[in-house]
Parts: sequence; structure tokens; C-alpha cells
Amino acid sequence: MVMNSSWLQPILLLLLLSGSLVRIEGLSVGINYGQIANNLPTPTRVAFLLQSLNINKVKLYDADPNVLQAFSNSNVEFIVSAGDILNLSDPSKAQAWVKQHIQPFIPQTKISCIIVGNEILAPGADGQLMSSLLPAMQNMHSALVSLGLDKQINVSTSHSLTILANSFPPSSGAFRPDLAEYIQPILSFHSQVNSPFLINAYPYFAYKGSPNDVSLEYVLLQPNQGSVDPNTNLSYDNMLFAQIDAVYSAMKALGHSDIEVKISETGWPSKGDTDEPGASPENAGIYNGNLLQRIEEKQGTPMKPSVPIDIFVFALFNENMKPGPTSERNYGLFYPDGKPVYNIGLMRASLPELRISASTINVMNAFAYLICFMSFLILA
Repeated sequence: MVMNSSWLQPILLLLLLSGSLVRIEGLSVGINYGQIANNLPTPTRVAFLLQSLNINKVKLYDADPNVLQAFSNSNVEFIVSAGDILNLSDPSKAQAWVKQHIQPFIPQTKISCIIVGNEILAPGADGQLMSSLLPAMQNMHSALVSLGLDKQINVSTSHSLTILANSFPPSSGAFRPDLAEYIQPILSFHSQVNSPFLINAYPYFAYKGSPNDVSLEYVLLQPNQGSVDPNTNLSYDNMLFAQIDAVYSAMKALGHSDIEVKISETGWPSKGDTDEPGASPENAGIYNGNLLQRIEEKQGTPMKPSVPIDIFVFALFNENMKPGPTSERNYGLFYPDGKPVYNIGLMRASLPELRISASTINVMNAFAYLICFMSFLILA
């Protein structure tokens, strides 16, 4: 068996730091685990990596049984996705989907949410799909109720920010009028079943579209002058929090202040084409690193300061088969061989100062190598 040493580097360090002298606290951050690639490690090795990093929330773009099985009896909580909306608008097919893709893995694998569709409500989108979205969500929830799983698994769908007609200032956030007939009943569904409203928010897109008009520091969550909402006098020092509050305002305008907004995707590309300004490892590291810091500090937005932001970073790996511009294939925190694309401080959380002798370090290194070697023999 040939072992790739690049996988050992991050794991060795984490094993070394996870002994009795040091405790690494896991950050409450999720990760999007996309698989549009032909060079990714096996789900078993991914499970080993994520647990080593203390990442305990994962979002899938399907309900891959190999992944769910690989994370059996782990502390990782999953959001899974169901994409066949037209079929799921049939109650019997929604019931069959849950029985096939969810029920066999409960409770060994923790599943907390099913996302029905991704960015279905959009300008010019398929009208039949948009009309079928809510019935599919309702059917999935009913299937969970009938199987006694609705208390542990909720149902939602994820939206792009194109559903907003206005996002600035945040207090003036409003949904597109042409989507109101779909969004209003979906909000009522969320309110009834107590599930979150999920958005995919990428400040990078705003910078890419207008690099001369949008402050790079503002979108990267770096120190800057920020902006003040003239209607509320609330100060915003980054675009992501302003986007979240714009969605809260849009929901409030439709009569809902009882639904939590969560970020199902956000990230920054480490590489792009010549017409994709700002796509670099440095900026990606700054954006995601600052985001992790905000999460670690349990920050809320100016409108919801007591509600810590709940975010899933996009994405775990670079995906070499994704279509579109170069940036689409370069959102990963890791290369497929397990090497970090850049350092965002996943191992920085609250480490005490170490005073360890050289002989102790040698012993710990030897022990870590032994554990890694044995682990990879088992996983091979």
C-alpha cells in the first residue's frame, strides 16, 4: 500500500495537539462537501479528516449513502439534499425517498435537515419547478412526521440573493414582487414547522461585478469605515451581515419575524480567470479566516446581535469537474490530496501556551506517526 504523505501533515499536527496537554475546541461552523470531481478521497478518509479538524456540521448536495455510512457513529451532523422536485411533489414518492435515503441511516448518522432543491426561485426560472417547490417541501415534512423523524429533521430549501429586489440599506430589504406568490407560502411553511430560511450569500460576487465601486475590505470583513443604515442607525462593517439583515427585513415586510436566517453557502475563490478580480489564495484566506473569527466570537448581525450567525462555508475541496469560470473549481479549503489551499486558522482556537521539552515532543511525534500509520492501514 502506498500512502500519500500530504494527508499525514494536517492529521499529524492535529493528533500532536490533541493530547492531554492541549485541547482544541471545535468551531461551530459547517462545511459544504461537494463531489463534482474525479480525484476526491474516499468518504472514509474525508470522515477522518473532518473529525480531526473538529468540524461537526456537513452539507451534502445529495444524500450519498457512501458518505452517510462513512460518518456512522461520528459526531458529525448532516444536511442532505433532494433535487428531484417534480417527483417529490407526489406524496408517495416523497415518502419513498425518505424511506430510502434517510431512514436506513438514522440514528447511527446524525441528519438534521433536508434541503429540497437549490436556488429554484430565480428570475426566469422554470415555472413548473417553482410551483412544485412548496408541495415537495410539505410532502417531505409529512413523510418525516409519518416516520416519527420530524422532531430531529427539518425541511428547507436554499435561495440565492437574486430573490431580493432590494438589499441596501438592509432595513429596506425586499423580495422580488414577481416571486411573492412563491415566497409568501414558503415563509408560512417555515413558520409552521419551525425550520430555517437558507440563503447562499457570496459578497465576492458583488466585488467581482463592481471592483471599482465595492470596497475590498468591506467584503473581506476587514477593518473599514463601513456604512450606516439611515433608517435604523445600525452600523455595518461587512457586506455579509448586511445581506443577512436585508433578508430579515424582506421577511418582516411579508409579516414574518419568527424565522431564523442561516447561510447555507458562502465562500471566496482562491483562483479565477482574468476577468475575476479578487480571486486569490490571499483573499480567500482573509475572507474565510475572518469569518471563522466572527463565528468563534458568536457574533450576530446588527439587527440580531443575540443570534450567532450559522454558516456553512463553501467548500471542502476544489472540484475539478465543475463547469463555468475557473473560480467555480477553486472554492475549496483543501486540495483533493488533503493539503490546505491556504491557512485559515482551523487549528488556532484557544490554544494555551505550550511548555514541552524536546524529548516529550519526540515521544509525541512518534506516537502520532504510529496512530496515523495504524489508522491508514485500517482505512485502506
